[in-house]
Amino acid sequence: MKQDKPHSVEAWLEALGMPSADRNYLPGHERVQMLLDAAEKEGFLFQRPLLRIRVAGTNGKGSTANFLAQALQHCGYKVGLYTSPHIMQFHERMRIQGVPIANTQLIHLMEKIMPLALDVGSSYFETATVLALSHFSMHQVDVEILEAGVGAKLDATTAVPADVGVLTPIALDHQDWLGDDLASIAQDKAYVFQGCDIKVSAPQTSEVKQVLSQLNDNVVEAKPLLEPLAMLGVHQQENAGVAWQVLQQLQKHYQAFAPLDLNCCLQVLKQTNIAGRLQVRNYLQHTFWLDAAHNSHAIDALLPTLASLGYMFDAIILCTRQDRDLSDCVSKLKPFTHKMVVMTGHGKHAYASVEQALEAETKTVTSGRFLVLGSFVTLGSVQQWMEQHEL
Repeated sequence: MKQDKPHSVEAWLEALGMPSADRNYLPGHERVQMLLDAAEKEGFLFQRPLLRIRVAGTNGKGSTANFLAQALQHCGYKVGLYTSPHIMQFHERMRIQGVPIANTQLIHLMEKIMPLALDVGSSYFETATVLALSHFSMHQVDVEILEAGVGAKLDATTAVPADVGVLTPIALDHQDWLGDDLASIAQDKAYVFQGCDIKVSAPQTSEVKQVLSQLNDNVVEAKPLLEPLAMLGVHQQENAGVAWQVLQQLQKHYQAFAPLDLNCCLQVLKQTNIAGRLQVRNYLQHTFWLDAAHNSHAIDALLPTLASLGYMFDAIILCTRQDRDLSDCVSKLKPFTHKMVVMTGHGKHAYASVEQALEAETKTVTSGRFLVLGSFVTLGSVQQWMEQHEL
């Protein structure tokens, strides 16, 4: 008996396995190439965009990609932005001019591409990448910006050629896949520059710089954008600086971008806000700061900004995976809060879920300040909890 096709995005994703975050990371380009070939055969991939930018690194990838997308689309270019993970809906991963893919369009793509994805055993991220590329091609975007998932050398986003390679700060993370030291991780992530005409890197440690000098020529190191930004966080000046350097390189080296209005770009960078990056949310009488920092490098980057706020949080809720040891971060965060609530993927905790933690902690004060640190999955849970409980 023939099995009916799923009729919703959620059903298709469930068929794929719906893994959390990047836990089903599969290195290699073979499966992606098979999916790309199938998408081309179905007529979903028929042209390369005017410009393709890919972004890799440990932290700051999503912010840098968003800064670039905002600047280019406000200066007249049609921009497709692929990022991950999503906060609330899978659709957020593929946006054109800032608008997530429509449900009907996503279902249409899934009906053609997902059966093969299931046949070849491609990962959640690999399948999402091909869906995004197909969506962008069908809508004939001028610019594609692709945020890498894990690493770069064997990441799905590097299975297609690009014109611009961007490397955000590199730190220890995903060691099970990328190596136990900075040099190994840098060698993998530096593949983002492969075949690119323009290569831009954030400021890196001396160890990473040494790797880059051996592997790549003509890598331009960006400087922080020392301008007042709408985004909270000193580290966002570094991400904005990388985007600013890319925009300057485009105008200088690409004839098609010679008319790019850099003053317009600069104003957009200064005004950009991105969800999940020290995002302030008011919930009833409480104020929440939500940030996707969930590894040591990202949390260290937040510390100067937390110090500049000049007040204590009633609680900091830190959620992370069982394969990350953030004990050193806990001691660094304690000076900024009356209470630390730490939740990892193993062990016993005061609360069974972040929702339960929020429910309990918000009842302890009349008008509280709370900082929630965790993955985008965690931030999505927080926002859903707020929507369900708000009067």
